[in-house]
Amino acid sequence: MLKEAPPVKLFYAPNSCALASHVALEDAEAEYEAVRVDFRANEQRSAEYLAINPKGRVPALVTSKGILTETPAILFFVAQSYPNARLAPLDDPFALAQLQAFNSYLCATVHVAHAHRMRGYRWADDPSAIEAMKKKVPESVGACFGLIEHEYLRGPWVMGERYTIADPYLFTLAQWLELDGVDVAKLPRVADHRARMAERPSVRKAIAQETAA
Repeated sequence: MLKEAPPVKLFYAPNSCALASHVALEDAEAEYEAVRVDFRANEQRSAEYLAINPKGRVPALVTSKGILTETPAILFFVAQSYPNARLAPLDDPFALAQLQAFNSYLCATVHVAHAHRMRGYRWADDPSAIEAMKKKVPESVGACFGLIEHEYLRGPWVMGERYTIADPYLFTLAQWLELDGVDVAKLPRVADHRARMAERPSVRKAIAQETAA
């Protein structure tokens, strides 16, 4: 008897923002298949992968209804598809909007500031301009996380006492702080959140899958 395919397939690359979606699928105890995209071999630009995600980036989530890209959308899809996991306040429109606002900030501002360190070519061609972007990263990323530290991290988890899809997303970006030249000692609450996340079984399993592949 043929084994049925998992309902979703996650395309990821190690050390990328796709880890947030990977952890969320583990949190939801979803049945899924994880497929590695080898950036070193430029697989994200292959015809096969571009047919899945024309953006040539990760994550991409193949579902029975179609393909989703962008981390906030995938995280929200996971939370809604597996409501018993209680990964989002689906019964509270205002709290849900706050959660979406936080994830949007991570996607549109924090991740973009981080990307200036090694992907400045997306915004400029002048080598001096690209170098200026790189030099700005410790300040710009540090400012983003300073705002999270003092204004948006409500408790042990982003939303307070309740763990949500915002937590693996914050954890994923927080793992890059040292590489971005940010002094984590100035972010004790973010550092505590990162350490607490690292101990979660779902996080350990997702990371183990990505590093072993």
